[in-house]
Amino acid sequence: MLISLTVGKVDAGVAVLLTQDKRLIEFPSILLPPNISSGSIVDITVARNLSSEARSQAAFTSLQDDIFTTFGQRSPSPPVLRCRNATQTSVVLEWDPIDLATAELRTLSLYRNGSKAGSIPRPHDTRSTKISGLAVDTEYTFHLVLRTSAGTYSSEKLTVKTHKMTDLSGITVTPGVLPAQLRESLGRAVDRIGAKMTDAVRIDTTHFVCTEGRGEQWEKAVEMNIPVVRPEWLEGCEREGRIVGVRGYYLNADPRLRQVGQGVGAAPQQHQQRPAAQASDAANSRQASPRKLPKRSHSRQSSVDPRDHHDGAETPPSPPPKDEPEPKTLGDEPKARREDVDRLEQHANGGFGDGDEKKTDRSEDSPERDGQGLKPSGDGEGFTEVEI
Repeated sequence: MLISLTVGKVDAGVAVLLTQDKRLIEFPSILLPPNISSGSIVDITVARNLSSEARSQAAFTSLQDDIFTTFGQRSPSPPVLRCRNATQTSVVLEWDPIDLATAELRTLSLYRNGSKAGSIPRPHDTRSTKISGLAVDTEYTFHLVLRTSAGTYSSEKLTVKTHKMTDLSGITVTPGVLPAQLRESLGRAVDRIGAKMTDAVRIDTTHFVCTEGRGEQWEKAVEMNIPVVRPEWLEGCEREGRIVGVRGYYLNADPRLRQVGQGVGAAPQQHQQRPAAQASDAANSRQASPRKLPKRSHSRQSSVDPRDHHDGAETPPSPPPKDEPEPKTLGDEPKARREDVDRLEQHANGGFGDGDEKKTDRSEDSPERDGQGLKPSGDGEGFTEVEI
């Protein structure tokens, strides 16, 4: 198509062209011939370039396909949550590496029983977390929420129940410096109670067992606030059939602080304590009901039978039996009772030696001493799970 236009005005960048019906058209002056001036007539040919149009359309379609392939076919995957270990008061959760596809990460949060428990730090690197301070023998529901630039994705809800005090399967010990024979004995005890043993300190390690406080793993356990106990602690758990407090099993603890409860291995102690308890009950009974003293005769003649008098002859009273003990007076009675009580208490506490463990007569399951079985009375120590 050929069009004739009249040049009206020419500037450095734009020329004003006039059509035959007096319409103004702004046209780039760089596209006009160099000798053009006002009043000149120029012919402009207009045609459609189909080949260039086809090439441009093909390039645009290829770009759209690349964008769809890269960003449109894959989306972030919901997190997969699992339980690695559970104890009486804590739960260790783990999950697979998060798959963001081509999206950008916003946050990764953990929810407990429908409420937000906290955000996971460094979600790209963190694969597990530990929740402490839980109640014994209680069910909890956990799930993860992943927020990205492509949307929000939630994991399946995971129900976990904390263990009872008699369930020892949640114990995970890491051995430290131990003699070879003691290490083998520790491994057999772990197998018998259904616990687990790892070579290195991990997030799910509950106790570090050793006889000497040294080594790289010991330093790591101390840094992570994991209880460091002697091998006798595991033997105590096996003997009692339940979790026992760690206060008496620290490396520098006094063995007399170890309290023996009513577990499977406490039968000899029960047998020894039963006579002491019976004797203590007998002493209390004597204190509650005072002993009746036999009446002493005020006159020797009161014991003489009148029928034995013959012709006014006075018959001497019969002597008391020789094997009958002389009754105690009222003044001697409290003293004797105190001696009996002291003797019974000495017998009941004879196995403790120093006398400062007389309060261990109570059962290990007494709620007055350890509440839920986690903390012994008065010391605030006990089986403690820590955050790693």
